[in-house]
Amino acid sequence: MDGRQRFELAQELAVAKGRQDVPAAMKLFHRDMLLEVPAFGTTARGPEENEKALRRFFASFPDYGIGLQGHADNGGTLVCWGTATMTMTGDRFGVIPTGRRAELPVVIQFAFKDGSIARERFFFDLSTLCAQSGVSTDVVRRTMFGDTVDAPVPADPEALPHGHRPPAFPETHHPHPPSSTSQIEATQGGEA
Repeated sequence: MDGRQRFELAQELAVAKGRQDVPAAMKLFHRDMLLEVPAFGTTARGPEENEKALRRFFASFPDYGIGLQGHADNGGTLVCWGTATMTMTGDRFGVIPTGRRAELPVVIQFAFKDGSIARERFFFDLSTLCAQSGVSTDVVRRTMFGDTVDAPVPADPEALPHGHRPPAFPETHHPHPPSSTSQIEATQGGEA
């Protein structure tokens, strides 16, 4: 399977999802298909879980649509980007939907096996979705992830598990830090 064929499969999936056509989407998936949506903290593996995940997603966003605007392929992984539009409905997220339509950038990473899509990682910003939908990001996050969202962060970064530590940045010092009495003086005649 070459890069053109991989992108055609991704486009075909985008069209099927835009029609909320679960059977058409399922035909494109490998039997070991893994679907991950990090913004929601969800994963689905295999035909039954993927069908359930798609039906649940379309129940929550019945007007979902996506336009792929670009892609990159390294021979094994295809990454596509574009814009998704969707209107939140129902009570899945713990908020009362406002009916406002969201339009947000998305990035989708695909892997393939036996001429089918074997993995899809669908990335978007949950805060952007919530802001455009007119709902509380905090409530949605608590609903999706539980109380761990508000867990206190230890003051000592070394107390965090590996992988959860903030990056270490070298201290930088400005050679001439501004003082509280610094002023910028206006000059006349264009000379500084």
